[in-house]
Amino acid sequence: MTKRIYRVAALLALASISVLAGCTSSEPLADASGNFTSADGAVVEITAANRTSPIEFTTTATTDGSTLSAADLRGQVTVVNFWYASCPPCRAEASTLAGVANEYADRAHFFGVNVYDQSAVANAFEDTFGIPYPSVLDVDKGAVRLAFATDYGPNAVPTTLVLDADGRVAGRISGAIVDESILTGMIDGVLEETK
Repeated sequence: MTKRIYRVAALLALASISVLAGCTSSEPLADASGNFTSADGAVVEITAANRTSPIEFTTTATTDGSTLSAADLRGQVTVVNFWYASCPPCRAEASTLAGVANEYADRAHFFGVNVYDQSAVANAFEDTFGIPYPSVLDVDKGAVRLAFATDYGPNAVPTTLVLDADGRVAGRISGAIVDESILTGMIDGVLEETK
């Protein structure tokens, strides 16, 4: 009887490992509800020669009621943050993002992509943390997330992407921004390309 219990326990453990492995998928759109795997702050920078095609999207569902399209962002470096309000690392990095957005307001576009919330919750988060830029509300259609589903797209929540002036992904921070100099260094590097 004891051997049988150990076998059942071993099978349950293997099944649990299989299920947990599925939850950590590296697919950019692993869960359309916004429940992405949180990452560890890994940074990827892509040289201009290795960047893929420009990101293309159009949306009208922003937290400030404005419209936004990829064409609106061309010609300037853009920072895109994928987030949702109850995500602990999103909350942890919010003040940093707000500060960097204010610092670079005259040199770079910023916008968020909220992958889970409706406007009331998203607006409350932005008010609480003083976020100075709008976010796309992408929970219903996922169209913006899909547009960014490239080799260097959002693979976690939060993910922050830096786009070059042509709208191509130039850098990615997977997970919370733990040091603002990582993001500002990435932005500065892409800004240097436009001089």
